[in-house]
Amino acid sequence: MRALFLALAVACAPAAQDILIPMDDEQSDHLRAYGAVYWALDNGLDVDWLLNVRGGSFVIPAGGGIQTELRGRGVRFEDVDGALATAAAESPAANTSVVRLEKAPRIAVYAPDQTLPWDDAVLLALTYAEVPYEQIYDGDVLEGRLGEFDWVHLHHEDFTGQYGKFYSVYNGHAWYQQQQLEAEASAQALGFSKVSELKLAVARTIRSYVSEGGFLFAMCSGADTFDLALAAGGLDIVPPQMDGDGTTPGAPDLLDFSQTIAFQDFRPVMNALEYEHADIDVAPPPSLRSPLTDYFTLFDFSARYDPVPTMLTQNHVSTVAGFMGQTSAFRADALKPGVVVLGESPTTGAVRYLYGPAGQGFFAFYGGHDPEDYQHFVGDPPTDLALHRTSPGYRLILNNVLFPAAKKQPQKT
Repeated sequence: MRALFLALAVACAPAAQDILIPMDDEQSDHLRAYGAVYWALDNGLDVDWLLNVRGGSFVIPAGGGIQTELRGRGVRFEDVDGALATAAAESPAANTSVVRLEKAPRIAVYAPDQTLPWDDAVLLALTYAEVPYEQIYDGDVLEGRLGEFDWVHLHHEDFTGQYGKFYSVYNGHAWYQQQQLEAEASAQALGFSKVSELKLAVARTIRSYVSEGGFLFAMCSGADTFDLALAAGGLDIVPPQMDGDGTTPGAPDLLDFSQTIAFQDFRPVMNALEYEHADIDVAPPPSLRSPLTDYFTLFDFSARYDPVPTMLTQNHVSTVAGFMGQTSAFRADALKPGVVVLGESPTTGAVRYLYGPAGQGFFAFYGGHDPEDYQHFVGDPPTDLALHRTSPGYRLILNNVLFPAAKKQPQKT
């Protein structure tokens, strides 16, 4: 490691022809740095991602307006000799490596058009970092538009057709009633008799998108309800208060886990008055339910032999403050074989962050609602990321945004 930093020190010579965007504690705005990297890719510049070097720094050729762009975004950068910097990062003596980013990934956010009384952390991150995206929803998915995108994020969605399980508290509120009316009208317009049937068709289409090489990212209930809907298949697990008819007898014992991508051996929660979809979710115990005591640690992977999980966990810290959501974390014993834990609670063993392959593609699920708002309630104002420019929790989201830009390379041996 000492040799690596000596090489990088030499790289910072006056004659350098490249720039380095540091992602350690020296960076002034980690989140907008990701947007600057996206801008560079979108303008035809190759980017080298130095894994485990100063928090996952980036090297970009100087020129092409990149310095002006970085200054305008308030992102700190340094002059370097890129060849020396990348050579140092490829040193077999250190747990570092280089991944070439080649193209700006096409980003889609699966989210409804209507205004909802909560915000979405990924939308906040993309907007603040100035990463362009297109918003799509059920009709777009069923019309085959997923193939236009490299990366799809599932907004805070309920794929079981239970309207977020907000019935017990909010069924009398105008926004809830409007959401239900619009969802039912949309299902009918798309040829489905029930919202749950529409959402199942959408979930199956998204699963096919991933298996064919797409990348899927979801947070909070968008993660566990996706697999719950797939496992339930044609079963009715929706309480009558929400869809007007009965449930399938014995449905919890009839789930088909061969249809899911991340979870298995779970049971649905079919009580309309319980604010929970399935026993996949494990919230922090009351004794730890505080931003001062709830945290999770990121796993340390081999940058040379495990580049994918290394990319997804790049950060300037190894311990990240926890945060709650409708789905705060995932039961470790509910993970399917092949799913890789990226971050977990050292006190409870609950999984906060995971990824895995599905066919030719990948998925990553992240527990909780907002990394900088410990317990975000319905109706709370959105987080101002200008106040959290170096947020480790939001960095994990943006690592995923850049992942599809990586050059596809064979596994190193």
